[in-house]
Amino acid sequence: MKTIAKLMLCTVALVQPVVHASSTPDSPHLMTTGYGQVVATPDMAEFSVKVIESKSTAERAKKAVDQAVTEFLEALASQGVKKEDISSSNLYLAPQYHYPKEGKAELTGYRASRTIKVSVGELGKLNQFLDVALKSGINQVDNIELKVKDKASYIERARAAAIKDAQQKAESVAQGFGQQLGGVWRVTYNNSSQPVVATRAMAMDSRMESNSYQDSSIVIRDRVEVIFKLD
Repeated sequence: MKTIAKLMLCTVALVQPVVHASSTPDSPHLMTTGYGQVVATPDMAEFSVKVIESKSTAERAKKAVDQAVTEFLEALASQGVKKEDISSSNLYLAPQYHYPKEGKAELTGYRASRTIKVSVGELGKLNQFLDVALKSGINQVDNIELKVKDKASYIERARAAAIKDAQQKAESVAQGFGQQLGGVWRVTYNNSSQPVVATRAMAMDSRMESNSYQDSSIVIRDRVEVIFKLD
């Protein structure tokens, strides 16, 4: 019986509610959210292209894709692009079928594809590399992302602007109610937002025009939530 009693006491102790610390102070306080934004001019880019070929046999489809990729990589190397700035996916190969209204599916051929991603350190060479891709047999652009080399400094500036915005808002509101702003009770910060960048998606053909990205911009945003005490 003593053993059972001890077990019952342990069980009661385990199911006792857990008391959490208060999310806001008991004393008068003010909550604000500060926003910061920095506009940057892109000075580099990253683009991904794909070559897709459909042939009667898997061997022919693979050969056509490999030929285009090899020619493209060799052309990039001749343009001074380093190997570490290029990454390529494995070959994707899939059978293609025709589905008649009646009867079994009919094998019509095979489709092969590979994706190549290239980092461009000089934005002015972006169109040049896209032209190289076109001439090499690459037939699709999946994505073009404009970037900045010193991204960390822009994020820091956006964060500083968000902190300043939160402070100014808090001081203004406190003064409006005839209160004196005290110290910081809690800061909530989570830089989960991503820079707003320009992207492009297009099919590549002989009619493709040369686009200029020199006048584009990147917006980097940040935010911070603060709880101030009121004196």
